[in-house]
Amino acid sequence: MPLSAYFVSKLLNLPSHYAAGLILVGCCPGGTASNIVTYIARGNVALSVLMTAASTIAAVVMTPFLTAKLAGQYVAVDAAGLFMSTLQVVLLPVLAGAFLNQYFKSLVKIVSPLMPPIAVATVAVLCGKAIAQSSSAILMSGQQAVLAVVLLHTSGFFFGYVLSRTLGIDVSSSRTISIEVGMQNSVLGVVLATQHFGDPLTAVPCAVSSVCHSIFGSALAGIWRRSIPSKTEDLHLEQNEAENEDN
Repeated sequence: MPLSAYFVSKLLNLPSHYAAGLILVGCCPGGTASNIVTYIARGNVALSVLMTAASTIAAVVMTPFLTAKLAGQYVAVDAAGLFMSTLQVVLLPVLAGAFLNQYFKSLVKIVSPLMPPIAVATVAVLCGKAIAQSSSAILMSGQQAVLAVVLLHTSGFFFGYVLSRTLGIDVSSSRTISIEVGMQNSVLGVVLATQHFGDPLTAVPCAVSSVCHSIFGSALAGIWRRSIPSKTEDLHLEQNEAENEDN
């Protein structure tokens, strides 16, 4: 995804602020919504959770590093600042959540039902703010940013699946990898762009991305849900045969 964002920026000759924002999105870890989409798409949910966790932990170092390397030619990138913000936004909440779940389970049970709507509202506010701040500029040149984001996520979903199947990975896991590659933690991109890039337009590709990958992921999940992956079909056949033998 970082390389896809870089090449799309070059292909479309994006302005520096949009290019930096697109590359920042590509360098973000996988989005947590991918786990739900994987479940709906009859993918490998365990693999999805593992990939999201691994990319999230790696993002503390890799997001600032890759953004500085790939976007540094477009705008000045504060790699140290990005590292500290990524640490605060990504790793600390995970550690805090694990701590609370371990030692304050009764409290977690009370607040857990409230968290999904709060999370959705927070995402809406952050992305809406990023777009509202640059509404006039988006109306003038926003189509280019939208096209760039669409190409980025399309390449992620497409190559994630095709390369997985080429390597001989089963259909269920290939669907999972496609979803994990195609769906990014765009909200992290919005936060980092707002805090560390002077031009508010840098956050626009991140905000657009949050809508784009959700639509694409949901559409894929709806299509894939209609067909059971071959591995799952084989498992169902084995279970039916075992039941027939017992009877």
